[in-house]
Amino acid sequence: MQLRSIAPLLGALAAAFGCAPSAPPRWAEGGAPLLIPAAHWERGDADAIDVKPDGDVLEGGRLILKLDRVGRAVDEDYEPVGLLLPDGRVAGPDDYFLGQVGVTNASPPFAANAWLSVLPNGQVIFYDQDGARASGGQWAGCNGAALRTCTYVTHLVVLRNYARRAGNVSVGVGVGVGVGY
Repeated sequence: MQLRSIAPLLGALAAAFGCAPSAPPRWAEGGAPLLIPAAHWERGDADAIDVKPDGDVLEGGRLILKLDRVGRAVDEDYEPVGLLLPDGRVAGPDDYFLGQVGVTNASPPFAANAWLSVLPNGQVIFYDQDGARASGGQWAGCNGAALRTCTYVTHLVVLRNYARRAGNVSVGVGVGVGVGY
């Protein structure tokens, strides 16, 4: 299976014509196992992110994502957003590659180097292209095996925010393509 690179133009065309994106590869069977905790990400001036044990992901109290225990993420309309595969790749709708997620770090779809880390103590660190670090707030409740889930959520939120800042149109899903803190 080979995932395509991000192509914002294709995403814009799909959105313009109202085409429903296809589910990510392996959607039916699922991907990487996730432990879904009750967790809270305090992000300073930005709205907090909460993960509920039922898989709901809330931003400022509003549902933005729903996760399941086999790596699937859907938006508030239950449309596929991404699937965390066992090897760490994140597959998006229409076979788009949405980056790589490990236990404590993630890289964007457009670079091989990490753009964020979630340390075992919950601290979120963002990296710019030159490797400079910036604080991204603090997770609570992301202990042990739940750490990868928090890293995955952080990656999806940052991807969505990046797309918003860059002015990219999403590929037809709630999170979008692209990084923001």
